[in-house]
Amino acid sequence: MPPEDRLGLDIKRAEQELIAAKSAAVKPAGLTVPQYAALLGLSGSPGISAAALARACLVTPQAMNVVLKNLQERGLVERTPHPWHGNVLETRLTREGSEAFTAADERAVAIERRIEGEFSAAERELLRSLLARAVSAIRDDGGA
Repeated sequence: MPPEDRLGLDIKRAEQELIAAKSAAVKPAGLTVPQYAALLGLSGSPGISAAALARACLVTPQAMNVVLKNLQERGLVERTPHPWHGNVLETRLTREGSEAFTAADERAVAIERRIEGEFSAAERELLRSLLARAVSAIRDDGGA
């Protein structure tokens, strides 16, 4: 298959551009994209476990534990034992973490708005549908 016919290259190019733009956007707040993603998840789900946060951020639990360890060392998150499940740690933003997230999120949202502005509401829904179909096709190995 010729390279110009491979949709995977187009998807990868879009992903790389998005990650590069978000990396530049969250850097002034002292964050990486994975750290920003974790703070975003925590902002909407305070007390979430590391495993649940990993699922929400589409990373492995091991990768999330590294991110959370770094954020905790910087005082951006705090982790405390769950009141009923002693082996589960609840994770929450600290005041400093909330401030870093807010600063980074303003810039990250601007990127999302630029993307959104390129498409009508119907086109955005179509794009989501097409990307979902691509994910489904990738997961389907055709019985191989």
